[in-house]
Amino acid sequence: MNTFTLRALFSPIVALLCLLPLSGCSEDQPAEILNGAEQSQRYLPLLDQQKVGLVVNQTSRVKQQHLVDFLGDAGVDIVRIFALEHGIRGDVENGGKVADGVDAPTGLPIVSLYGGQYAPSQESVADLDWLLFDIQDVGVRFYTYISSLHYLMQACADYDVPLMVLDRPNPNGDYIDGPVLEPEFRSFVGMHPIPLVHGMTVGELAQMINGEGWLEEGAQCELTVVPVANYRKSDPYSLPVKPSPNLPNDLSIRLYPSLALFEGTTVSIGRGTAFPFQVVGHPADEKGSFQFTPQPIPGASENPKHRGTLVKGDDLRALEAQPRFSLQYLLDWSERTGEPTEEFFSRAAFFDKLAGTDRLREAIMAGQGEEEIRRGWQAEHQAFLEQRQPYLLYPEG
Repeated sequence: MNTFTLRALFSPIVALLCLLPLSGCSEDQPAEILNGAEQSQRYLPLLDQQKVGLVVNQTSRVKQQHLVDFLGDAGVDIVRIFALEHGIRGDVENGGKVADGVDAPTGLPIVSLYGGQYAPSQESVADLDWLLFDIQDVGVRFYTYISSLHYLMQACADYDVPLMVLDRPNPNGDYIDGPVLEPEFRSFVGMHPIPLVHGMTVGELAQMINGEGWLEEGAQCELTVVPVANYRKSDPYSLPVKPSPNLPNDLSIRLYPSLALFEGTTVSIGRGTAFPFQVVGHPADEKGSFQFTPQPIPGASENPKHRGTLVKGDDLRALEAQPRFSLQYLLDWSERTGEPTEEFFSRAAFFDKLAGTDRLREAIMAGQGEEEIRRGWQAEHQAFLEQRQPYLLYPEG
């Protein structure tokens, strides 16, 4: 019952059936969380004697085996692999070129869907019976895999190819927070009118994209989701494989929603070190006791901010493992650099795209505090919580 298909409007009745557990569990010993890829009995029959295209990366695993190898061993006819940001093996830095080519371990052709060509062409999907998506997300609007998902859904709707999503837990799925994207700030780092931290899995978001008519002209793709078994949104989830080169551990993933906004400022968040998204610093800081010097790291950060310069600031690696989104880092460092706020926001347009609005930047420049800023998005949060309810697959508490 955990596999279902959306051919028209989403049905809450079907979603309810999808929540039936695979097996029972006691209060003392909860059942093991099983991601979609680990429930092969639910999707392999659908792929039998079908030509399949895969959208995968280094996180696409069935236990210790890459999904490409697992499906190959199961006799699935894999035609080609589509590569997103960071590439098939996760060794391409943020924004780095992902090229067409051949996957060396398997000999399968690779079609790049990053770097300007975000949607597959009709030619690249015309011979497919299924397009299968299995990518670990981190639950933040500007993490671009969900933008890639949108373009894949659009192509599947346009060219009449069914899409299967093997769902995975969201490591930031226990809450929502941050500004909701405004339409004029829509970009590849934010395509949907959802909070910065949206609290949904990829499978749930795919349903919402379909159900809310967010594809062009309200189109819908034929969508099958294999949900995670035995999962609650409140469950802490430690990723077995780092989702991208600069998110190496659980703490970096939990700090990512707060610290990634610094990408539009003069402040470093540790790119070019062994601890990205776990430190904050600036050459002019006089308050922090921690020091680091960003250096190029092949495949992770080849031209980091403040390259070769001593940076002073704060080491956040001693924080609790489950921090939530906070504006305090931005508010604090907008003063600590000693720069006028216009200079602090060195990439103001990009900051606004990440935030999904220019109101956050303008509020910081106006000297507003976190509580005052947060009041501005509370009504939008409540509306979003109600809007997303029909598409949720997992209990929240």
